[in-house]
Amino acid sequence: MTATPENESPAGALPTPAVHVTPAADVALVATFGALLAVCSLTSITIGLVPVPITLQTFGVLLAGAVLGARRGALATLLYVAVGLAGVPVFAQGAAGLGVLATPSVGYLLAFPLVAWLVGRIVEQIRHPRRRLLGTLAATLAATVVLYLIGVPVMAWRAGVPVTTAIAWNLAFIPLDLVKAVLAAVVGAAVHRAFPDLLRRR
Repeated sequence: MTATPENESPAGALPTPAVHVTPAADVALVATFGALLAVCSLTSITIGLVPVPITLQTFGVLLAGAVLGARRGALATLLYVAVGLAGVPVFAQGAAGLGVLATPSVGYLLAFPLVAWLVGRIVEQIRHPRRRLLGTLAATLAATVVLYLIGVPVMAWRAGVPVTTAIAWNLAFIPLDLVKAVLAAVVGAAVHRAFPDLLRRR
């Protein structure tokens, strides 16, 4: 029985898709995920007195980091934030412009690039394919906690309420955020199984 060379697929197996990530492809990926974030903001749900709506933005941010890695994931979210602050209505509920900086949701919004970077940084350290799903899930969950650590105090400050009240408000986000973290991990891991060369490791 002869060993199969690393660069060849076993007999009968489909070849692994090759992805050549060029600077142009980097730009396209960053722009695509920036647009995805805008799409994720289209649907928003307001719960009671909570001043920050529930959207799919967090899913887009976590997925950007899980798929693109730290640098490109952060750039995609920075592009999204910059476009919104420039006046394009890409934020939740059609918000846009510098006035968003005075809203209770600004802490979550400005934390997005850090969250995407953190997910990507952890994912980039995963070497064993069998650990990719659990490792990516750990990354998305940890990054969600970081999002809360930044978003909750700022929400309390901008809404003029005690931090304990903001924490209670934030509890409404947790069930769906857990679902989003799991979905982002599953999709991210699946993408890298299909396209192992997509994620650059430095």
